[in-house]
Amino acid sequence: MATLIAAEYKQFEDIKHTTENGIEFWYARELASVLDYTQWRNFTKVIDKAMLSCQNSGFECADHFLEARKIVEAGATSKPINDFELSRYACYLIVQNGDPRKEPIALGQTYFAIQTRRQEIADRFNELDEDNKRLVIRGEVTSWNTMLVEAAHKAGITDQLEYAQFKMQATWDCMAA
Repeated sequence: MATLIAAEYKQFEDIKHTTENGIEFWYARELASVLDYTQWRNFTKVIDKAMLSCQNSGFECADHFLEARKIVEAGATSKPINDFELSRYACYLIVQNGDPRKEPIALGQTYFAIQTRRQEIADRFNELDEDNKRLVIRGEVTSWNTMLVEAAHKAGITDQLEYAQFKMQATWDCMAA
């Protein structure tokens, strides 16, 4: 199922890359641009702080800040530049250590916090056995049905036929999204 992303967070999704093994990462230079850092040297200061946070939290920096080199065209010649492949956690640490006066930093903080939480939930769900997965899904369906009944009631729907039509339309709307 595709994850819905609010328009203001789309810029972070647009620069996300995925390895052959399905692991997500972001290039630091692309992230710097989205976060409104025009000078690489200023952004590397933020990366250094994020790496220190990572290390002080007991994680291996190399697992989240993978050094990378790219070749870029500079006029008639090409030259190598330093970059990083960043995990979601590294990006989260970067936006936490970024310049809070920049609006893109606030958006990045929210985006990476939400995506990190979604991943934690998905990881926990995937650890469950099939019976418990079914129970979780059943609970979710029950919650959504309760909210649907409340929405129908607020919309003034009291008749069973109207409710059936309302539920059908809501189902179609969800499938189209």
